[in-house]
Amino acid sequence: MVSQSVNKTNLHPTGVQPSSKDHTEIEEELHDKAHIDYDRVAIVANPSVAALYEDALVYESGSAITSSGALSAYSGAKTGRSPSDKRIVEEDSSKKDVWWGPVNKPMSPDVWRINRERAIDYLNTRNRIYVVDGFAGWDERYRIRVRVVCARAYHALFMRNMLIRPSRQELEHFHPDYVIYNAGAFPANRYTSGMTSSTSVAVNFAEKEMVILGTEYAGEMKKGIFTVLFYEMPVKHNVLTLHSSANEGKNGDVTVFFGLSGTGKTTLSADPKRALIGDDEHCWSDTGVFNIEGGCYAKCIGLSAEKEPDIFGAIKFGAILENVVFDPTTRVVDYDDDTLTENTRCAYPIEYIENTKIPCISDNHPKNIVLLTCDARGVLPPISKLNKEQTMYHFISGYTSKMAGTEQGVTEPQATFSSCFAQPFLALHPMRYAKMLAEKIEEHNADAWLLNTGWVGAGATTGGKRCPLKYTRAILDAIHSGELAKVEYETYDTFGLSVPKTCPNVPDELLNPAKSWNGTADFKGEVEKLGKLFMDNFKKYEDQATSEVVKAGPHVCCCPKH
Repeated sequence: MVSQSVNKTNLHPTGVQPSSKDHTEIEEELHDKAHIDYDRVAIVANPSVAALYEDALVYESGSAITSSGALSAYSGAKTGRSPSDKRIVEEDSSKKDVWWGPVNKPMSPDVWRINRERAIDYLNTRNRIYVVDGFAGWDERYRIRVRVVCARAYHALFMRNMLIRPSRQELEHFHPDYVIYNAGAFPANRYTSGMTSSTSVAVNFAEKEMVILGTEYAGEMKKGIFTVLFYEMPVKHNVLTLHSSANEGKNGDVTVFFGLSGTGKTTLSADPKRALIGDDEHCWSDTGVFNIEGGCYAKCIGLSAEKEPDIFGAIKFGAILENVVFDPTTRVVDYDDDTLTENTRCAYPIEYIENTKIPCISDNHPKNIVLLTCDARGVLPPISKLNKEQTMYHFISGYTSKMAGTEQGVTEPQATFSSCFAQPFLALHPMRYAKMLAEKIEEHNADAWLLNTGWVGAGATTGGKRCPLKYTRAILDAIHSGELAKVEYETYDTFGLSVPKTCPNVPDELLNPAKSWNGTADFKGEVEKLGKLFMDNFKKYEDQATSEVVKAGPHVCCCPKH
């Protein structure tokens, strides 16, 4: 139902007028650029956390305060990203750079205008909309100013946590570089040319805008800005964008962790002996590494105070829990309950992690590059040292396993390859990022490692067990101390990886799968099966890769056996 004109000053018990910037100026900007009708829609600009809690509880069905003080919210039917509905507007300024294909499907400027108008029309029917201003990127030389315009308090709090929060003085002079119009509760018209469903997540690099229709999953906003940085940083500033976590030791040594969801990016970067720079998105510039975000977006399934005390402790007032199940009486969250989704999440300000480095930036270049994988076949070594070509090969491959049971029809571990460990968010061809990474590793003499947090002894379905976290942490400790770089190595067949024979506080036999294998499946057959999957996946990159990089991958004889 379309609402009648409302008295904006009475909408919120704490008042909607922000003291940090003239409210009229924000209203005028939104009216001029998007025809937001501020005479009928209350614009709640840069509200406090408490105010957003109140609005969520009053206006959004299912919102509740949990026993830890975090706000619980639900994203509706979509509980994860919709990569098949992502679009990049095909326009002259960027089309020669964009990596067109299954990841970046083109949207015509005409369809963009239709969808944008549809989103604005929806926002104009609301009683209130929220404006959140923040920065993406801690390095002031490269940061972009982001404005979020949305209809849900949940979305506003999410992005308030995930963007870098400006000071009151910075808000006084805030004019956005990019604007997100989130009308996720309203569907796209699926009969519009080029639409494949009622969901549309579209980015326009020329207009510097993003429009969301048909999904209320908050992660779309975060990852949309990530795509923007994957374009803006390399193309305009020669800065490398990374889907990685990062931390820093007491001596200033930086480690960067690449990895897909479930491989340990967030868990392993939260190290009590090292300062956290960030858990998911970074840039590597000419002076060092900086975090893109002002918050963390941690997976919550199976979370416990014992396993991940830093993350567990960060779930307090100001944090927002997404799609979790809690006891209606005690409000205690059951982190093992995946009734709504296995992708339960929490977004919290990064300073909620006690040993965070604020500002989230290091003037030191990475000393160690760690490529994380979770190999459910149990055939990749727990740790391997990589040369430059192997680093490029495994970075472009971006391998991990999808576990049996997580999706309908998946009955055995399924290999998943995501180029640069970030395929859904890449704006340019993977080889551009891989070449930049290799150049930086060489220039700054960094060591590169392939760390398998998956199964040892055998595969997940053939009698193996997940590598104990204490051994994974012991391996990382040996990397950081420099001890692991000094031990004796041996070559691991098929993959040609350099595997240490010893590692402090880790059983020797665990380090080489050929020696620790006790599974029911044929070991050599499992190794060759995975090697073949790597080779098949890499074929699509061979035309732009050097012969040295192609040779750095596994080698499996493809001849038929007689």
